[in-house]
Amino acid sequence: MSEVISKVCIEGREVPFTNGNYKNNGNLSAATLNFTIPTLTAQYKKLWNKEVTFYCSQHDTIPLFRGWIKRTQITFNTLQIFAQDAIGYMVKGGNEALTQVALTNENNIDGLTVGAAIKKLITLANMDDKVGTDYIGDTTPLISSSRKHIRGTVGVLDTIKQLLTSVVDNSGTLPRPNIARLIDDGSKTQLIIELESTLDNNNVKHYYSEYSNITNLNIINRKVPTRIVVSGKNGIKGTFIHDSAVSALDNNPLNISNDTLESPAECKEFAYKIFQANLRVQYEYSMRTFEGYHLYENDVINILTDDEKFSGNYRILGKSINLDNLSVQLTINRKPPTLAEYISSRDN
Repeated sequence: MSEVISKVCIEGREVPFTNGNYKNNGNLSAATLNFTIPTLTAQYKKLWNKEVTFYCSQHDTIPLFRGWIKRTQITFNTLQIFAQDAIGYMVKGGNEALTQVALTNENNIDGLTVGAAIKKLITLANMDDKVGTDYIGDTTPLISSSRKHIRGTVGVLDTIKQLLTSVVDNSGTLPRPNIARLIDDGSKTQLIIELESTLDNNNVKHYYSEYSNITNLNIINRKVPTRIVVSGKNGIKGTFIHDSAVSALDNNPLNISNDTLESPAECKEFAYKIFQANLRVQYEYSMRTFEGYHLYENDVINILTDDEKFSGNYRILGKSINLDNLSVQLTINRKPPTLAEYISSRDN
């Protein structure tokens, strides 16, 4: 097997690097790339806002990361570089002209679907050169952004998240949220909308085994909402409280809105589905491996063990990569919580 050698380019030109790390926590947070180059390579040029691409393999044609240099730090003979992707230009503390837009009665996103509204927000923020919307698609189900009646000077990223959280696909057994994430088409970053992946499907991207390609697995306990209030159409409400879960998991309130629901009973049923959906993802795992740098947020992987109750599909939430040896750390979730304990016990 030939050695896999990663590649970093600045403005399309490959540069030698050391001590690199890529990190993407998902959930529309900014992905980052840190690496070090010799100062002679940089030649002390102004590097701020220069485009950076990272390829996990020298044979890849599409970069895993495309971003722009946000800061540098010069040492005696090296230059440390920190870059962020397009989401980094939308976060608070950045350029206000790019992170905020003014929505008025004359210039707004009323009457547009969520996908079309996000496209317009990016255009209004003059971010077309950083992130494309050629493949953005739309939410499932389709809804109008007029429901929110958003006005004033608003954050682009905050508004995108607000629009997405207002849409839930309730057609299945459990509600599925719509998410947005970045992909790369080989020449530009693109924003896409898709439903959160289901775990009971055959679209598994990669297989892992406790014996062959998992080196470490840690468990993270998330709070599960145990008292859920759902507000429906015309101010109606429904509340679901799981008494035994309150005793076991504490009183964790959650208030959400879904104006497609027209009765207290529908609101309560939806609250129950929200509880069940959160219970299934109560536990997150941080898994270290040497395979899977090509996997992305919302991809589904399968973990195989000798015990069937610990085997199954898991959804990727985030990823980090050590550029020096391409070791990968994946954040994944799904019940049961004892998978990490099971694999650890097999090592003893």
